[in-house]
Amino acid sequence: MTDFDCKHSPRPELGRRSFITCTAVAAGVAATGGFADARSKSPKDNAAAPTQPAADTAVPIQALEEKRKFMEEAAALAKESVEKGWGGPFGAVIVKDGKVIGRGQNRVLLTGCPVYHAEITAIMDASQRLNPKALLGSDYGAGTILEMIPREPGSPDLVPERAKMLKGCEIYINGAPCPMCMSAIYWSRISHVYFAASLEDTSHIGFDDAFQYADFKKPWDQRSIAVTPNFERDVGLTAYRAWEDKKDRHPY
Repeated sequence: MTDFDCKHSPRPELGRRSFITCTAVAAGVAATGGFADARSKSPKDNAAAPTQPAADTAVPIQALEEKRKFMEEAAALAKESVEKGWGGPFGAVIVKDGKVIGRGQNRVLLTGCPVYHAEITAIMDASQRLNPKALLGSDYGAGTILEMIPREPGSPDLVPERAKMLKGCEIYINGAPCPMCMSAIYWSRISHVYFAASLEDTSHIGFDDAFQYADFKKPWDQRSIAVTPNFERDVGLTAYRAWEDKKDRHPY
């Protein structure tokens, strides 16, 4: 994989001013457009273990081999991030109909942005590729990932239809997603998550995502971060009422 140009992603060697400019463009517009195919440089001894089928599910060998290649690419992206000093050892690819449509890798150290995680950037990359035009309002839908689809039977969804987003896609991650990224996956409506290393594996190398999952289960007043719920609630609800009053609102 070669370095990415400024149009798509910041590069360390551009100098501080250019670096900040490129980072802003990358984070605000596409973040990851331009990830090259990393599979060609994924050595066998660094590849993630193949995904194992559930006991009651018969998965053809060919399908497993294809899925392994996707995981190998995610691992290669993760390794590149480490080797180039861009961020932690995390990479992700998003697949639709057997083809990679989004790539991402951790770039927290490159950008200084704490949310620049692999899954987030892969989702942004895939979204950019699937949307054929710039989206600058709520009067769109057809031909984009914001096209409305009906809720599935038995769904607890509160609205009858909402944007399809990345429904039907799969994401392959070399490590278990942190709570932020898992939430992004839910919002993206990705249909299947494959991850290699476990939360325990991740904790062993100093990234304690398991702690965050545990903390989220606690009441607000018992969290590790101070939280003041319902502060000036009436002020916050003014925006909610604006959304409810909007006749052409676009649920997503």
